[in-house]
Amino acid sequence: MTTAAVDDVTSDHHVRAVGAGRAFAWMLVITGAAGLLAAWVITLDKFKLLEDPTFTPGCSLNPVVSCGSIMKSDQASVFGFPNPMLGLVTYGMVVAIGAALLAGARFRRWYWLGLNAGTLFGVGFCMWLMYQSLYEINALCLWCSLAWVATIVMFWYVTSHNVRTGLLPAPRAVRNFLDEFTWVLPVLHIGIIGMLVLTRWWDFWTG
Repeated sequence: MTTAAVDDVTSDHHVRAVGAGRAFAWMLVITGAAGLLAAWVITLDKFKLLEDPTFTPGCSLNPVVSCGSIMKSDQASVFGFPNPMLGLVTYGMVVAIGAALLAGARFRRWYWLGLNAGTLFGVGFCMWLMYQSLYEINALCLWCSLAWVATIVMFWYVTSHNVRTGLLPAPRAVRNFLDEFTWVLPVLHIGIIGMLVLTRWWDFWTG
């Protein structure tokens, strides 16, 4: 997906500053913007719900697709404040990083690994929220689902970028695979979630 730009390489091949191709940069901008949009809408609806407990969010379409049920749950405020407020900050940062790469920025190894760690936390948190949504809260939020998809795509492509540029050590076979087939990983990941959603409420979808 990308052709990384690399500067300041020492004799032991330790990469000190790495850029990225435009496609990768746009991926960060688009997925970050998608997550930011989801977080913004959920935050607004959460405030409305706090003002009026009878408020029904626009994405509460039926007993299964019910954003209101998600927002009223304890899991919606894991850190003591509404989860989407964290998204407003983190997804905004991703958009800024993507824009900087489009402008030709190059980052040190620690910066790329920090981004990788952030997306790893993000995808892990999203998967925990997905489990809670499907098996504890028993409801699905469309805006949350958009954030999940954006974070999954973001995580796999950032990880692929870091492996292919040598920032994360990996066998040559893995690097060669990621050069051509990175897209397989997010598609497979999202596909598994789709199957879980389908089977969780199979009777409802087919009834």
